[in-house]
Amino acid sequence: MPHGIATAFHTPQGVILHTGDFKLDLTPVDGRLTDLARIGAIASTEGIRLLLSDSTNAEEHGHAASETSVGAVLYDLFHRYEGRRIITTCFASHIHRVQQIADAAISFDRVIATMGMSMKKNVRMAREMGLLNIPESRLMDIADVGDLPPEKVCVISTGSQGEPMSALALMAANENRWLTLSNTDVVIMSSHPIPGNETDVSKVIDGLVRAGAEVVHSGISDVHASGHAKAEDLKMFLSITRPEHFIPVHGEYRHLVAHAKLARTMGVAASKIIVCTDGDQVTLDDTGLRPTAQVPSGYLYVDGIIGDVGSGVLRDRRVLAEEGVVVVIVGVDIEHGTTMIGPEIITRGWVHAPEAEELLDQCADEVREAIAELFRNGRTDIENVQRVVRRAAGRFVNEKTKRRPMIVPVVMEA
Repeated sequence: MPHGIATAFHTPQGVILHTGDFKLDLTPVDGRLTDLARIGAIASTEGIRLLLSDSTNAEEHGHAASETSVGAVLYDLFHRYEGRRIITTCFASHIHRVQQIADAAISFDRVIATMGMSMKKNVRMAREMGLLNIPESRLMDIADVGDLPPEKVCVISTGSQGEPMSALALMAANENRWLTLSNTDVVIMSSHPIPGNETDVSKVIDGLVRAGAEVVHSGISDVHASGHAKAEDLKMFLSITRPEHFIPVHGEYRHLVAHAKLARTMGVAASKIIVCTDGDQVTLDDTGLRPTAQVPSGYLYVDGIIGDVGSGVLRDRRVLAEEGVVVVIVGVDIEHGTTMIGPEIITRGWVHAPEAEELLDQCADEVREAIAELFRNGRTDIENVQRVVRRAAGRFVNEKTKRRPMIVPVVMEA
């Protein structure tokens, strides 16, 4: 992301520095170097009371490769595949990567077409802000690329992480409305799978190969340079900032732990390092840094137009999906303490049909007897009947099938 910044919060408890996503690139595409002198000056004059630092590549040894190193690789690939249509993909927010792809394409007299809503939007905005230099004469709408010879086209697409409905994934499934792949096409995936996305990316690559395309990816070519600092960069940053307290952020839990170990090797006391998980609340005061509470966090499931579904609804849906549902319908005469209708039992997803009839009859008998016992004891209100029906049906179902479907009692006053 162009113009990424670290943020220093000047508080009564001292300076809190948050790095954001970062790498220490000595030859950045736009020439904007990390202002380590400014960060060092803050550390020397005011001190860094607390550092929160990007941990994504804490397990990776060495230094992060410069983004400009990818440009040379892309140029070589465009030279190698002259005469063939080239389709590239990267993060839509990675404007410097888009710039280097565009530079390589223009060097070989190709026009550039963007595909995917986020890519189109980001390229437009970056050009308007002066962050992306692509001449208007070199841009073409994706709908018109079929009018040009393949060797004159470079497509920059979304879908680098194998997102199911992305432009690249649709292409791999032969469902893209603009492009159909052939054995003369080359797809350059200028990215690396984010942890957890490996399977989706692999499926897309397989689909592209099945469609006949030649695929170049980070596993076989240096077409990607990480945007995150590696271990030696992180140690350098720790040596410059010399924080009193440290919280590793941004990464899987193992990355946070690895970053915490690096901080200890750089002189931060273990007692002044906290490895947090989502929702953890920490307090920094005169006594130091300590965890104090936890706030709700995690996925928010949205269902249609009703918004957050809620944990109770999700729990019910899991039970319905895994165990099924048993509905017990019964009509009772509360005044005289008798069962007038049923019990009738309806099930979905509980037992296979040929086995159901006998079990349903037995379950109905159990429920009927439980209601009769309730009435004999003089407890004749609807709430008690509902409770007894649910308990009797649930106990029978569990004993006979070792299953725990959702039991729904429907008690009507006859």
